[in-house]
Amino acid sequence: MHPPSIKQRIRESFERAAATYDAAAVVQRQVCEHLLDAFVPARQPLTRILDAGCGTGYGACLLRARWPDAHITGVDFAPSMLGYAHRDTDACYAADIENLPFGESTFDLWWSSLTIQWCETDSVFAEASRVLSPGGQLALSTLGPDTFGELREAFSAVDQHRHTLPFSDPDSIADALARAGFGNITLQRKRHTVYYPDLKSLLRAVKAIGAHNVGAGGRSGMMGRQAWLKVEAEYERHRQPAGLPASYDVILGYANK
Repeated sequence: MHPPSIKQRIRESFERAAATYDAAAVVQRQVCEHLLDAFVPARQPLTRILDAGCGTGYGACLLRARWPDAHITGVDFAPSMLGYAHRDTDACYAADIENLPFGESTFDLWWSSLTIQWCETDSVFAEASRVLSPGGQLALSTLGPDTFGELREAFSAVDQHRHTLPFSDPDSIADALARAGFGNITLQRKRHTVYYPDLKSLLRAVKAIGAHNVGAGGRSGMMGRQAWLKVEAEYERHRQPAGLPASYDVILGYANK
């Protein structure tokens, strides 16, 4: 589990991003759609669904369209996000998905898209296993270690600070799921790339979804002009006809309780 100070910074970051999130979350919407497209339910219909880390509710909206009669519960630790998620959920709770406010065997499906990278996976999966009914399913997306590779490379030219999260690799995620008692574990890996006209636009878009660096090991002060110009020059080496790329190493995971 992240130390309380880091957890608080993550929460505050997403609190501030609630109003700008939907307009900027292009990759997040695509990943949500891919996660649902590849999901094969073991039972029909699903009646009790938990959207763990629901954000503004885009995933809940997709789930509602697929299972209109299901009771969908959203959980997010940024209350301002829940103000938007109420539109597509039957109930919303401001809570940490590492410590869910539900009893055992409550849900048929534990769904989480692009959330667990902010969490301690063993805690998250233990809670997912606890609240899923026997035979229930888990469906998740998260980010792998190649995410924002261009950004890390550009910043490495000017300092040794960490400028992105330490994302988990697929093997680590599979091992954590197995430790939590899940079986029939399937992982898929996809690369998504978004293009921007310049580095400032890219970083503004990342900030607008609340995903800028809030963990330990990051730079604590402002970057000087010369250092910034060097980062820009380094990133320009990645430019393609469509613009400057920001790569997302997306992992989709499915498992049974």
